[in-house]
Amino acid sequence: MKIQSLFLPLVLTLAITTPAKAQEPVGVQKISVNSKARGEDLTVLVWYPAKAGGEQVLIGDDRIFQGTPALANAEKVDGRFPLIVLSHGSGASVQKMAWIASELAGDGFIVAGPNHPGTTSGNSTPEDTPKLWQRTDDLATVIDRLLADPDWSSSIDPGKIGLLGFSLGGAAVLESAGATASLEAYADYCDTNPQMPDCYWFKGGRAFRDGEEIKVGPLDLRTVDKALFEQERRDARITSVVAVDPSVADAFNEQSFAGIDIPLHFLNLGVAGQIDVGVRSAHLAEAAPDAELDHIADAVHFSFLPVCKADALAFMKSVGETDTLCTDGGGRPRPELHDQMADLIVEAFRTDLKTGN
Repeated sequence: MKIQSLFLPLVLTLAITTPAKAQEPVGVQKISVNSKARGEDLTVLVWYPAKAGGEQVLIGDDRIFQGTPALANAEKVDGRFPLIVLSHGSGASVQKMAWIASELAGDGFIVAGPNHPGTTSGNSTPEDTPKLWQRTDDLATVIDRLLADPDWSSSIDPGKIGLLGFSLGGAAVLESAGATASLEAYADYCDTNPQMPDCYWFKGGRAFRDGEEIKVGPLDLRTVDKALFEQERRDARITSVVAVDPSVADAFNEQSFAGIDIPLHFLNLGVAGQIDVGVRSAHLAEAAPDAELDHIADAVHFSFLPVCKADALAFMKSVGETDTLCTDGGGRPRPELHDQMADLIVEAFRTDLKTGN
């Protein structure tokens, strides 16, 4: 058994850390959302401000990571709330983002996220990974469903919708805001940086279907559908975006950011000037008219993963895992890094989606 990096598919369904500062009870529901584009249902989790009650559950607790508590199927708090839609990293799952989803729901947001078929835990291939148009369609489909469903539409303010994405999810939410990328630039990036995790993944060798490892050949990025990869996917309903270590960063067209008229918030995990080229966001923030970029110097890419259990390192060593999933970049423990990330993310959405309420 091999547990992979964030850019690569995970054999295990990774779990979520306990939220540090959720202010109110947090409810959670699992729903299915039909995707006409994919011809299948999306598994979607929805977190929300809840009244006391419901079943106490841990979202995604497993052998490596701590789980996040929530109240399954608890009654919703009355009122309308901004909506935040999540996009997880490649090979990961929406459960992996539960720690930040709980922080946002506890602060008065409704938070929903799908597992993206083809790039989620146990169901991920190099061929599916560059198909960002599928992810942006997933996000739009989730919004469509929630706004059309009376059970949810009465609780959502349709004029205040934000997106939060991590890694490949960060690239997807930027495209939903109107950014576009160049397929040739992405291929050139991998030609120049074959050691980068996403580029190494495209070299092939393995993939995952139905939770099982399968063998696949290399993917030539230049065979990806160029028209679909480069097509603008802007969703005009989106009014705020937070992108954490967005992948494909070196292939985005900077000029496409000039036309984005909503606030963009970038968060790079690491020291400014030392961020890996695949997720480095300074040039994108500079190109957008309303953008800000923050760094957490003693964090690394994996710091956005859930908090690890006490014996996780020993367990990973016992199964031959070499990725540093539980190792951060400085002297602070991951819960403190999560606190700082949550402060930045929650404040960004508060400013953009709650100001004037």
